[in-house]
Amino acid sequence: MNDSAQQSKHVVLGVITAPHGVRGQVKIKSFTSDPADLTAYGELSDGKGTVYALRIKGEAKGLLIAQIDGVNDRNTAERLRGTELGVDASRLPEPDEDEYYIEDLIGLVVTQANGETYGRVTAVHNFGAGDIIEIERASDNKREQLLFNHDTFPTIDLTAGTITITPPEYILAKDSERNEESHA
Repeated sequence: MNDSAQQSKHVVLGVITAPHGVRGQVKIKSFTSDPADLTAYGELSDGKGTVYALRIKGEAKGLLIAQIDGVNDRNTAERLRGTELGVDASRLPEPDEDEYYIEDLIGLVVTQANGETYGRVTAVHNFGAGDIIEIERASDNKREQLLFNHDTFPTIDLTAGTITITPPEYILAKDSERNEESHA
């Protein structure tokens, strides 16, 4: 990715999930490898111009507990529910080889080894057991979710905007069944 594109990109590092207590503290789901790194890259903003100065107070049930400057009561904290907190991409370190920022994967064209378009990456999820890539298939616009690993996605070319897929056997079997049904 070129520097000018990276500098203008807002990368979400966490989201406010709920108020915590009556003094304006909030619960934050951090998307950083180490949840405490949420504030390590400088001031956080919502990507729309509002900057949030916050102090991490603790952790509970996998969520950070934080106090945001100017938020002193539960009602104000409640209004922030769902607010995505992030930084400009230029503040983030370059990922290691074979590591990618989620934001960089969304929108990539998914191609098969033969060059045929399979679909497009629409989202990346992590429900606790590893990253899941959500793809909207080109063939029928339906979405499927696949474990993000090197076996299934052996090549990622951010410059070309592509990710190569080697579909697991169960996907190939389902595709074969769909083709047989459509020709019957």
